[in-house]
Amino acid sequence: MKKGKEKSFDKNGAKDFDWSGFESAAVERLLNGESLGGKDGILAPMIKRLLEASLGAELDVHLKDERLSGKKNRKNGKQGKRLKTAYGEIEMETGRDRSGSFEPELVKKRQTTLGAGLDEKIISMYSRGMSYSDISSHMEELYGMGISAGKLSEITDKVLPVLEEWRTRPLGRVYPVVWMDALVFKVRHDGRIVSRAVYCVLGVDCDGKKDLLGLYISDNEGAKFWLSILTDLQNRGVSDILIACIDNLTGFGDAIESIFPDTEVQLCIIHQIRNSMKYVTSEDSKPFMRDLKKVYRAESKESAQYQLDGLEKKWGPRYGVVIRSWRNNWERLSQYFKYSKDIRRIIYTTNTVEGFNRQLRKVTKSKSVFPNDRAVLKIVFLAARNITDKWTSPIPKWGLVAQQLSIHFGERMELRLNMGRKGKE
Repeated sequence: MKKGKEKSFDKNGAKDFDWSGFESAAVERLLNGESLGGKDGILAPMIKRLLEASLGAELDVHLKDERLSGKKNRKNGKQGKRLKTAYGEIEMETGRDRSGSFEPELVKKRQTTLGAGLDEKIISMYSRGMSYSDISSHMEELYGMGISAGKLSEITDKVLPVLEEWRTRPLGRVYPVVWMDALVFKVRHDGRIVSRAVYCVLGVDCDGKKDLLGLYISDNEGAKFWLSILTDLQNRGVSDILIACIDNLTGFGDAIESIFPDTEVQLCIIHQIRNSMKYVTSEDSKPFMRDLKKVYRAESKESAQYQLDGLEKKWGPRYGVVIRSWRNNWERLSQYFKYSKDIRRIIYTTNTVEGFNRQLRKVTKSKSVFPNDRAVLKIVFLAARNITDKWTSPIPKWGLVAQQLSIHFGERMELRLNMGRKGKE
């Protein structure tokens, strides 16, 4: 044996791990700025030795228990097993028993990846928009292992029970403001590519903190499915929504009021403006927009109505369809005029949920078509979890907003008297 090599033998006669050689090689790698893990790393042989020893001990205990129970069983050679780990791919040998009753706990019989750490890394990459192909290439480059798309799908599917638990969790009793919107994805269904809508419900609780209340998937956006969503929110504990901010989907407001009859429905001003400008010619767009701003930027509802009368008088003969749309939706468009600028800023548009949707799109944009609904919900949920983890503070000026809402809505607004008194009893 060469000098410097401290080798011993275990009770089974197998050559023990070369700890001295491992230590020297590890120090040399560290001094050279190399990684101990990953592809061509030196940790893999150590992990292999530890796993083989642990599995051997498990088999010894199993055979002892078998003998104590009167069963005849013994070792029956070894079999090769390839295991993917965060330290590289390991080719190891595991012991077998003659009766085939041995079920190892540390590394299951059909297990091909080791530990939650590797799975979490894969799920993290997937949640940031990396495709299975990109993840496989990344794992090959870093750890020297190739993982099939099927295996990656199996790993990311581990989030599905977490998703289901999250989707059915109890919610708060009162949400002062809720925004609702949907975004559309392409999904393969029965050999065809169809559009599927993911419905997002964002809310602000009585402490002023945003929360994603639910994610749902169905056909293209419609008021009928929104009705089922609102029913789900109610079943999960929501008894009151003070203000609901939505786009001008036909029947949407009626669906909200059928479940939460006291809720004020605020239609998104920005959506209304965009829809209006579709019917205005390019030569009229600037002067029309100047006059339209006088309506939605008015100081009061009365002033806004006066400006709307002026808009109709000037532009009605040319753009009657646009004016009628404002008239027909006026009650739900003009709710925000009764509030201060701090509350108006929050409710006059659905920009809050649209901004959330844009962040989701940054993650999902690399996937033009999803294989099924489950894949859509999986990536949207993971991306949403990354986004909402940053929602730790109340929205700006919430203390003032909460007080004003409590004046408008009385006891319906659950004012938190200990707001802003962190650390005090």
